[in-house]
Amino acid sequence: MAEQEGIALVDLDENGVDRAFRADVLDGLAARQKAIPARWLYDDVGSDLFEDITQIPEYYPTRAETEILTDRGKEFATKIAPGCAVVEFGSGSSVKTPLLLKAIAPGAYVPLDISGDFLREAAQDLAAKFPGLPVYPVEADFMRTVDLPAEVAATPKLGFFPGSTIGNMVPRTAVDLLRSMRETLGEGAQLLIGMDLVKGRDILEAAYDDAAGVTAEFNLNLARRINRELDGDIPTEKLRHIARWNDDFARIEMHLEANEAIAFSVAGQEFSMRSGETIHTENSHKFTRRSSKLLLEAGGWTPQKRWLDSGKRFSLLLAEATEPRKAP
Repeated sequence: MAEQEGIALVDLDENGVDRAFRADVLDGLAARQKAIPARWLYDDVGSDLFEDITQIPEYYPTRAETEILTDRGKEFATKIAPGCAVVEFGSGSSVKTPLLLKAIAPGAYVPLDISGDFLREAAQDLAAKFPGLPVYPVEADFMRTVDLPAEVAATPKLGFFPGSTIGNMVPRTAVDLLRSMRETLGEGAQLLIGMDLVKGRDILEAAYDDAAGVTAEFNLNLARRINRELDGDIPTEKLRHIARWNDDFARIEMHLEANEAIAFSVAGQEFSMRSGETIHTENSHKFTRRSSKLLLEAGGWTPQKRWLDSGKRFSLLLAEATEPRKAP
C-alpha cells in the first residue's frame, strides 16, 4: 500500500474560513429566493449524517446502486480499462466503492473530497481493505478541474461518481461539472456515474423526508454549520425541513422553512426571513434514459452502457470522454 497525505486545495482565509463557503452563503442569503449550494451540506457532521441517511428504510438509492455494483461486477470488468486509476468524486462509501474496486482490479485509487477529515478517514479505510492498492487522497473542490497526483499521470482513468450526486445540480451546473471532470481525467478516460430515475411522488418525497427525521437533521446541520463557521446566529429551532416534488423540473427540492419571522446575522451581515419563507438547500433531479443521455453528451461524455437495479429505480451509466469536434 502506497498512501500520501491529502493535497489541500481549499482556499482558506487567515481565520481558517473557507472563502468559497462564505461567499456562497452570503450571496445565497441575499437572493430573492434564498439558496445555498447543496455541496455545503457535506461538512464532517453532514457527511456522517448522510451515511446514516443511506441506511434508513425510505432511502432506496444506496440499496439500488449497491445491488447493481454487486450483481454486474463481471460486466464492469469487460467494459473498463484494466489497471486504471479510479478517481472518485467524493469520498468513497464503505459499501459501494469496495464493490467496484473488487470488480475491476484497478491500479490506483484517488478519492477527491472537500471534507478533509472525512476524506482521510475514508481513504484509510479503503487502504486497509486493499493493502496492495496505492491510495492517493486529494482534498479539493471537485466542482473545479483538479490536478491529480503525478503518480497516476500516465495511468488510464476511470471517474466514479455514484449516488446520483449529479442530480443535486441544475442542468447548467451539472454540465459544467461533467466538463471539468473530463478536464480532470483527460483524454481517453471513462466515467461511471449514478443517476436516479423518475418515479412516484410518494416514494420520492418519503425518501427525502424520512419518518425518523435523519434527513431533517442533515438539512438543519447546514444552518448549524453556518453558525459554527461563519459567526452566525441563525435561530435553527425556528426552521423546519421540507421536501417536495417539483414535477416541472423533475426534481425533489429540499428547503429550510422559517416557522415565524426571524432576523439573524452571518459573517457580520444582517438577514431576515418572513414566516413561511425558505432557504433552498438541495435539488435532486431524477432522470429518464433520454435526459441522462442528453446531459452526459452535453458535458463531453459519450454513453457506452446503462445498468438498472431489479426494481428499475436507479441507473449506473458508463461513458467515455468524447473526442473534441469542430463541427456539429
